[in-house]
Amino acid sequence: MKRRQVLKHSIALVSMLVCVCCFLIMIMTVLKLPDAPTKESAMGFYPITRSRKFSLQDGNLGKFGEMMIDMLPQDLAFTVFVPSEEAFKRDLRLSVNDSLKSDRFHDTYAILTRILGFSTVPRALLSSNVKLGELVNYDSLSGFSLYISKDIDEMLVVNRIRSEIVDVRKKEIVVHLMDGIIMDAEFEQSVLSDNDTDED
Repeated sequence: MKRRQVLKHSIALVSMLVCVCCFLIMIMTVLKLPDAPTKESAMGFYPITRSRKFSLQDGNLGKFGEMMIDMLPQDLAFTVFVPSEEAFKRDLRLSVNDSLKSDRFHDTYAILTRILGFSTVPRALLSSNVKLGELVNYDSLSGFSLYISKDIDEMLVVNRIRSEIVDVRKKEIVVHLMDGIIMDAEFEQSVLSDNDTDED
């Protein structure tokens, strides 16, 4: 008799502990849920500006951007986050007038090839595929991780770099013009140190 009572009490005690643990886990989960994004938090670090969705007739990808697109097969689906001409000049000190001269062309072409590897995803990704408040992750052709979100102005933000023009189609390729250059820190340091020695 005593054994049965001890067994019943043990089962009741274990059941009670399981219920309490489940209840605590549920409370902890509810407390850790993220807040719904507001207009301010969805923007992150980027100021609110008017949306700039243009077609290829309205906006020019620039000489460097066109060179990057021409490196890809036009009949396969890719998404390329192309830096603007201003971004090339500001971030890498590349300008069309100097960097495409015969003595620097091969170096410039090699830099563009590396940037293409960092900023290209082997699939079509339109801005409409990314929901507001969502963060998606894709590996670029070089294996570099791209973290893509959308701000409240419907512009894409990739690794904290904001787009200026989105959804430009060139056959099967989707192009987004960016206000910065997507690359890893090691490559950025090597390119900038090369540019510093060129100027000396």
